[in-house]
Amino acid sequence: MKQLVILAGGKGSRLKDRLADLPKPMIPIAGKPLLEHQIELARRHGFTDIVLFVQYQHETIQAHFGDGRSRGVNIRYLIEQEPLGTAGAVLAGRAGLAETFAVLYGDVMVNVDLERIWQRHLDTRADATLLLHPNDHPLDSDLVEAAGDWITAFHNRPHPAGRWFQNLVNAGLYVMQRSLLENFDRASVPGAPAVLDFGKDLFPAVLRRGARLLAYNTPEYIKDIGTPQRYDRICAEHAAGVVQRSSLRTPQRAVFLDRDGTLVPDKDCLRNAEGLELFPGAAAAVSNLNHHGWRAVVVTNQPVIAKGWCDEAGMQRIHNKLESLLGHEHAFLDRIYYCPHHPDAGFAGERPELKIRCDCRKPATGMITAAVKDLNIDLTQSWLIGDSTADLQTAKNAGLRSILVRTGCAGRDGKYPAPPDFVFDTLAEAVDFIVKQVP
Repeated sequence: MKQLVILAGGKGSRLKDRLADLPKPMIPIAGKPLLEHQIELARRHGFTDIVLFVQYQHETIQAHFGDGRSRGVNIRYLIEQEPLGTAGAVLAGRAGLAETFAVLYGDVMVNVDLERIWQRHLDTRADATLLLHPNDHPLDSDLVEAAGDWITAFHNRPHPAGRWFQNLVNAGLYVMQRSLLENFDRASVPGAPAVLDFGKDLFPAVLRRGARLLAYNTPEYIKDIGTPQRYDRICAEHAAGVVQRSSLRTPQRAVFLDRDGTLVPDKDCLRNAEGLELFPGAAAAVSNLNHHGWRAVVVTNQPVIAKGWCDEAGMQRIHNKLESLLGHEHAFLDRIYYCPHHPDAGFAGERPELKIRCDCRKPATGMITAAVKDLNIDLTQSWLIGDSTADLQTAKNAGLRSILVRTGCAGRDGKYPAPPDFVFDTLAEAVDFIVKQVP
């Protein structure tokens, strides 16, 4: 029996106009409380042992859910006498928790394949697994830095000016071992605040001590209802079916985007973050995909690495800036895939190990294949937008519908005889066509 801890003690002061006299986890979405959506999700994925940490108006929550039997779960209540913070509450109640358990914040609307993240945690034997995702407001979010699958740093807001961070946000869903809490030394937290937060206090402290924290990056739906504007958007996206389609158990629709010449001006082998800028309207186009439930995935050839003009760390800085600029305009990418290879030798300073013919350099489809595996993408329902015939040939090879945009080289490279399905002047026009015209 899998155990889920839900932190449902919030008051929701900023949502007073929407809540009336209800506690925050009881705010209605599609005619039933947010907390009910969470418990139903837990039951669908086999989490039938539910532990609710409650405080504000806990009587209202207990009266509504009782012991959970009518909903096919068993609910226990742990009542906080005073706010302890997300980590503080779980630390105080850790004696009643299973050896492995999941934690979910009670103020998020979520549709995540819980079984998938649970199994990933068990397979990697991590001390804790954190669900991370990009969002449309990274500038005021606590961000996480990862190298491959493992977390290396936490960057809490406010973020320093002039630094570009990857848009990876701690979303408020974890799987962890109880031993992580049992071995936690409160003295390792600078200042030892009375209210302990997972993201600001506990996780950075255990990371410094060598804990293995797995970065589980997923595009699935998990958004907090912290402000009236976010709550209203969640209600609208639920009504439009965006929430229901987001679980990776459901095949996903995606729009694959070329980078240079499509999202950003093609500057003849961009080599550093300082030279990157967005096309006008590019962020609005990506935001349009985000809010209509399409996965936005960049696939880009970057032979500058094989040629020795930029290394992997430099490419990460370029893409961090790309994600930050999009975040400035409330847009995000679900994934960025790049090919570092180049088949031809003869460049000063080139890297011989990358001078190969690979299966990821467009028009080969290796990057598309990786995205399908990672995001459960249905290629028959997906598109590719680019500015070159290499992009169009990639779409043809992968079985995708294609759109040529007249930015960048506008198809004048002439390398491949693949005609586009549609042509538009800009990325914004192409995306608008997809989200409005395609059923």
